[in-house]
Amino acid sequence: MRKLVLAISMLALAGSAAFADPILDRQALMKERGKIVGGLSKVVKGEDPFDAAAVLTQLQALQANAEKLDVDALFPAGSDKGDTTASPKIWEDMGGFKAAEDKYLADVKAAAAAAPADVDTLKTSFGTIASNCGTCHQSYRVKKG
Repeated sequence: MRKLVLAISMLALAGSAAFADPILDRQALMKERGKIVGGLSKVVKGEDPFDAAAVLTQLQALQANAEKLDVDALFPAGSDKGDTTASPKIWEDMGGFKAAEDKYLADVKAAAAAAPADVDTLKTSFGTIASNCGTCHQSYRVKKG
């Protein structure tokens, strides 16, 4: 029994440590997302050559990133205060924010599943993904500076 209590305690601690600081954790997740999107953007703009395998790897990484975003854990009540650009609109319209993130995830999954074979196909799916980013930033992010 003692081992069971210890195991449960360790799992609880690990779970709480996973999102110990929701602001820092969501910022790290969004920075990772931005880096991946930036890499895909270079391919779309022709700054980097199109490589189907590399593009698929980036889309899969973007999907994994999107799947890690747990809105309830990363945007709990009270985490709108502090060093954050998350807009108060997130907490005022949590349903809309979750719907925007769900749409983004669905579009990223579709892009990864399609495995673009050429840059024109990538441009189409990337345009949808980038549009999701822009829409969410306009609605749910405080503008910097």
